[in-house]
Amino acid sequence: MHHFYFLPGASGNTDFWQPLLQKYINTTHEGQIIAYPGFYNIPCEPHIQSFEQLSDHVLSKIVKPSILIAQSMGGLFAIRAALEKGDLVKGLVLIATSGGICLDEFNVQDWRADYHQQQAQTPNWFVKTQANYEKELASIKIPVLLIWADADPISPLPIALKLQSYLPQAELKVIRSTSHHFASLHSTKIKAYIDEYFQLP
Repeated sequence: MHHFYFLPGASGNTDFWQPLLQKYINTTHEGQIIAYPGFYNIPCEPHIQSFEQLSDHVLSKIVKPSILIAQSMGGLFAIRAALEKGDLVKGLVLIATSGGICLDEFNVQDWRADYHQQQAQTPNWFVKTQANYEKELASIKIPVLLIWADADPISPLPIALKLQSYLPQAELKVIRSTSHHFASLHSTKIKAYIDEYFQLP
């Protein structure tokens, strides 16, 4: 049996992972979505006032040997967890995320201003984080599955290829989509990729 922790993107939308999580219900595996206090109707917690404190909170929820499945900004938490909780994190599934690498060289659609207008209730410090893990990525030796859309304007495919160059053991799968949120729309295919890569029964 494998345990999955699902990490949402910048909106903190826990519903995003429901289509994939439901596909693991009634299997030998179990899953849990980690919510972000102060995001997506989740009550705030006074001690979380920065991206670093939110990151600490997310890592504190990882208490079982597990595979982390992370969307977009959630990938920053997944990478940090792999670096700091290697005894528990047995694999990563990174979907449309920077993974903590510098994006200056890429033609990335500026999503932050629009995001902040649409997600006015979420803390502004989340979208301003400059977390960078480039120097540490090569030390991640666990299995890593990268899943990208071929035409995502927010996280274009070249980002996945660059991330893969830092994680040479990583395998890349590409889905035809123009949506940054393709993982929620293609949960059947995502599950098939995860099951095959991690050899899940």
